[in-house]
Amino acid sequence: MGLFGKILAKITGTAHASSADWAELEAALLEADLGPELADKILHAARSAKSESASQAVISTLRSTLCDKSRAMSLQVPSAILVVGVNGTGKTTSSAKLANALSANGQSVLLAAADTFRAAAVDQLLTWGERLDIDVVHGAVNADPASVAFDAAQQCLARKTDCLIVDTAGRMHTKNDLMDQLGKVKRVVEKVLPVSEILLVVDATTGQNGLTQAKVFAESVELTGIILTKVDGSAPGGIALAIEATLGIPIKWVGSGEAAADFAPFEPEAYIQSLL
Repeated sequence: MGLFGKILAKITGTAHASSADWAELEAALLEADLGPELADKILHAARSAKSESASQAVISTLRSTLCDKSRAMSLQVPSAILVVGVNGTGKTTSSAKLANALSANGQSVLLAAADTFRAAAVDQLLTWGERLDIDVVHGAVNADPASVAFDAAQQCLARKTDCLIVDTAGRMHTKNDLMDQLGKVKRVVEKVLPVSEILLVVDATTGQNGLTQAKVFAESVELTGIILTKVDGSAPGGIALAIEATLGIPIKWVGSGEAAADFAPFEPEAYIQSLL
């Protein structure tokens, strides 16, 4: 039984739960990175319910905070997916894992190494490409990311490939610098291919900082979904609910380990049960 489950079991069926019990539940909610607003909402629901219904009230509240937008990938053929996020979130690895998932689903995929300011990112994506037998378009170190993305879009069209996945730069000197760069990448790709998805990679271990990052990107680019990474048991992962409740952006994929197969569509019910 998870931490929430143990605490809820103490409260459920008890007509007079102690203030210490409620404080324990609040602490658990905050430690799970749900954030103060969402934690308060869940506490209010549990306190307002009859004692025997406290657990169900919490579950219902958790469900209600989830985004009601589709979690399915919206892909035209051919089209491009931009994978965005700050460095260190697992953006390059997620780009490769997403390519592998789409390829396993029968789609032809091309990768673009447009995180050109970080040589390690280009090398990392090339290594993934060799491992997965997926071609990677890349340029010189410090090449213009938009130029690499444009070249990749042209190659995608010429090869009649179904999908181009662009690993964008994540170096944030300033918010405006990075967002201007993303906007340029999107514009040049759209000269060749429609951009069907813009997926933000969020590290589950960063807690509320993940929500801050999501807000910054959502203000500047039209995000269509979230990839939640490093959900391997060491992170509470409540940040997923906080992002969906605050921004209304659906989590579409979850990455857990280092292998290509450690990547799957987000399952809301399984996620809620894991919290409990």
